[in-house]
Amino acid sequence: MDPPLLPVARMEVDVDLGFALFFVFLLCSFLLFTIVRCAQMVLNPYSAISVAAYQNTEEQPEE
Repeated sequence: MDPPLLPVARMEVDVDLGFALFFVFLLCSFLLFTIVRCAQMVLNPYSAISVAAYQNTEEQPEE
């Protein structure tokens, strides 16, 4: 008998597994981004928020 050749199944890519791994990678990268962003806000909250959020366009007259 001839020795068996490499099965073709090893070369096939499981599409469902590929999608699952892609979304797990996407969720992990989003989680990492969120952790870094939250750590920046905890360490230095005033630099994490833009200055335009604190500026008033109209000055309120004092009475």
